[in-house]
Amino acid sequence: MTTTAPPPARARPARPADAELVWAPEGALHLGQTLGVLSRGAGDPLVRVTAPDCVWVTARTAAGPVTARFSRTGADRPLQRPVLVRVWGPGAVEFLAEAPRWAGAEDSWARFEASDAFRALPHRLAAARHHHPGLRLPSTGRLLDRAVLSVLEQRVTVREAVAAHRQLVRRHGEPAPGPAPDGMRIAPTAEAWRGVPSWEWHRAGVDGARAATVRRVAERAAALERLGRGPLDAALHRALRSIPGLGPWTAAEIVQCTHGDPDSVSVFDFHLADTVCWFFDRRPGDDRRMLELLEPWRGNRQRVVRLLRASGFRKPSFAPRLHPEDHRHR
Repeated sequence: MTTTAPPPARARPARPADAELVWAPEGALHLGQTLGVLSRGAGDPLVRVTAPDCVWVTARTAAGPVTARFSRTGADRPLQRPVLVRVWGPGAVEFLAEAPRWAGAEDSWARFEASDAFRALPHRLAAARHHHPGLRLPSTGRLLDRAVLSVLEQRVTVREAVAAHRQLVRRHGEPAPGPAPDGMRIAPTAEAWRGVPSWEWHRAGVDGARAATVRRVAERAAALERLGRGPLDAALHRALRSIPGLGPWTAAEIVQCTHGDPDSVSVFDFHLADTVCWFFDRRPGDDRRMLELLEPWRGNRQRVVRLLRASGFRKPSFAPRLHPEDHRHR
């Protein structure tokens, strides 16, 4: 039996951007570390980090979908160079107004770094900030997209959630405009999320409870859009948690990325409490103990968590890695 090799994949033809912005951030900025928190790996359909100083994102604006490429200009002092944002798609001009916020323009570490609380950080965390001065907290304002991803990550492994999200976005999203990397898509609309049939949730490995929560989130899409443009305050957290299925973990995971919340902590996370407790106490712990340990940095607890992750610290492993069973074909 003879086989024929498949034709080579065609690269998308390059074309001039529909809109461009050169932005000079105040202070250091590392694009990969800042925008990388939005991505779920090399095959993410919505956010793709292709180099430390090059990140692609897709988004939907009121004027239409866009693909945006964040990169740096110049050759010296890489963390201080201006940022070049090139955007393709009908919403290109509209997206430029919000592009700096995606890259942490509204996030400042200056007050925290000048505080006694920062000087009280363990040496390893202070060193992490010294080695990663360009780490910032992004603010995308895209509550619907982030809420869907966070719901899919509830109560399952990252691997399961990532696979489900990619499958559903590729099936129900739209092709990304412009020369986006292969596999990038525009996230489904709220209407598209509401219309996903039950068997497609099942094929993606998403149980009925999470699928129902995504539908409820999609039904509140207009309100979420308004909240995305609004301030970070207690009312935002209350509004998110008023949606059945969105608890404190999910709300924290959302606002950390949509509003650059410097303080929210993901309680009920499968790994976080143990990691924080191992770092400070050298033994496992629970959410209550984690919050006690982080209390000296209230107001900047998410910054401390980000520094902990940037430091490379890993808690000890004492058991085999979880291999979830796939019940979809039974």
